[in-house]
Amino acid sequence: MSEQPAQVIGGEGQTPAPLVATKRIDGSGGKKPPVARVAPKWETDARDRVRAAVRRYSKPLADLVARDANEGDTRLLITDFLCEGLGYDKYEDLTTEYQVKGEFADYGIRIDKQLVAFIEVKRCSQKLNTKHLRQVQMYAVNEGVEWMILSNGQVWQAYHMTAGLPVVIDLALEVDLLGDAGLATKVDALFYLTKEAFKRRLVDDLWRARAATSPRSLAQVLLSEVVVDAVRKELRRQTSYNADATEIHRALREEVLRAETLL
Repeated sequence: MSEQPAQVIGGEGQTPAPLVATKRIDGSGGKKPPVARVAPKWETDARDRVRAAVRRYSKPLADLVARDANEGDTRLLITDFLCEGLGYDKYEDLTTEYQVKGEFADYGIRIDKQLVAFIEVKRCSQKLNTKHLRQVQMYAVNEGVEWMILSNGQVWQAYHMTAGLPVVIDLALEVDLLGDAGLATKVDALFYLTKEAFKRRLVDDLWRARAATSPRSLAQVLLSEVVVDAVRKELRRQTSYNADATEIHRALREEVLRAETLL
């Protein structure tokens, strides 16, 4: 299809689940040990399915990369992974070549018949880049969809779009199926792209956690009046120098924080 011009954050969101406490066995009393979260069956089933799919498709994916397979072959593998790994029904949940103002998105994802995400596919050997993101962003803006997924089969990226002028795009997760990360790490990331997690909007919780702790958000906090005043007081306590709040704000903005966090 024609192309148009157009990180995983800590604090992963999780749905509440029953907690089971374990009793102390040393007979010493005292504080209770921390309770262990027991995942609901739907979650363990989804994770097991993702785990099996990552194992199953790693070899075919590596073969596609080795022979520099085209986008069509890459899309066949992605369709299988979406269905067998992430739990989507290819007839009810996936729409291929979704038309948006004369252009065609590779996939539209529907949950309970509601369009929730677009997927843009690139050939397995092609690195995902901002041009690809702008392409799928155009589809999302026109259709009012919040979630955009880029994939070349190997790398999966999920972006959230907040509407406005301008729109705000945040990377919620990225996972490399052939990368060095362990299987558990890959499963943890891909779980948020499963039908079950999307239906419960768990990926929204993940995005909010990432957005809240992003460099830009933290920079805003560090430059806030209350934090600058706290820094001023602590400097005075440690150095006996009573710095002006404006001076501290300037130093943080121009000398401490990276320029890209202030955009």
